[in-house]
Amino acid sequence: MADGDDLFIREDAIFANKELLEINHLPEKGRIVGRDEEISNLANAVNPAIFNQSPSNVLIFGKTGTGKSLCAKHVSKRLIQTASEEDVDATFAYVDCAQDSTETQAVQTIASELNREATSINIPDKGISTSNYYKRLWDILDSLYDVTLIILDEIDKLNDDDILMQLSRAGEAGKIESCKIGVIGISNKIKYKERMDERVKSSLCEREFVFPPYNANQLKAIMRARDDSFKDGVLDDGVIPRVAALAAREHGDARKAIDMLRYAGEIAQSKNAKTVKEEFVTEARKRAETDRFRELIRGSTPHSRYVLQALTVLSLDSQSKTGFRTTRIFDTYKQICRQESSDPLSLRRVRDLLKEHAFLDVIEQSRHSGGSAEGSYTEHQLLENPDVVMEVLQDTIEQ
Repeated sequence: MADGDDLFIREDAIFANKELLEINHLPEKGRIVGRDEEISNLANAVNPAIFNQSPSNVLIFGKTGTGKSLCAKHVSKRLIQTASEEDVDATFAYVDCAQDSTETQAVQTIASELNREATSINIPDKGISTSNYYKRLWDILDSLYDVTLIILDEIDKLNDDDILMQLSRAGEAGKIESCKIGVIGISNKIKYKERMDERVKSSLCEREFVFPPYNANQLKAIMRARDDSFKDGVLDDGVIPRVAALAAREHGDARKAIDMLRYAGEIAQSKNAKTVKEEFVTEARKRAETDRFRELIRGSTPHSRYVLQALTVLSLDSQSKTGFRTTRIFDTYKQICRQESSDPLSLRRVRDLLKEHAFLDVIEQSRHSGGSAEGSYTEHQLLENPDVVMEVLQDTIEQ
């Protein structure tokens, strides 16, 4: 075995500040690229808060990686600063609804984020009723703040609309007396609004904005704004344009583009290369796709993976660009269950699992009519690269 000193890299030859390439890193103002209009529109919607008035409620739609959360957090931070200059106590709370999907979880997170020692209010992780969490939240808001923005990211993952009703009508219902609340809902699903309760829709959807995917020039600018994450001279000239071109052509997702750039640097490290070469981008792209998908299905049940594997097998074996019927997927799924020595679930449960994958944007579902002879049926189409999906699924099974 090599000596301990040989196990670790003492000096990073590639990265100067790798944090700039992390997804959760919030860039400085000058590093937010290609979203000037969106930032301006959002700031305009919440601008009344500076004058201690109620900000507009906002819904932001757009695909993953289009800067929705980034811009919402940026505008909220700037609002706090500007409001302070006008002697207005403003704040914001951020909720990831994919993690806090129930009403109780979400309101507990908001209350916990906004609470301060000065209130002497206790917000336990659990053990009290939802209504008690609300009561404590209202007390916190009226005690500490003039205006509060509440960002509900991936709002479509909430189990129901109850918290939206409570937040959007808290002032009208007399739950809070002095504090004004504005809600910023963020969703990847443009059709989310269709399933909202009509009462919530009327009070929550005051302003709506759609964030388009980034184009190649914007993606290049985004990455160049972070190129000081690398040491001087290590990035070959063609790397960023190559990453931007691939990302713009396939998805326009800045997160995936930044991931790709970071992976290219890590590949250079693993090869002990002195520079990050353009040829590393192809390998980085595959690694980024694989890791992103692995994260997406992490924690899924074995049968959820078997159902996805069935659709993947069909996709790999067929040249068809259309989807596959539920019954055909079910037949392949039963074969996989036999191979895995596992009892198959019912057709109805497999339908539910397919809906869950569609909700995660792993697959796409479409309804078709077969006429009087066949009736209507659903087709399912894999949205991910089937080779990547199969590689991740096989890795998961082996583990």
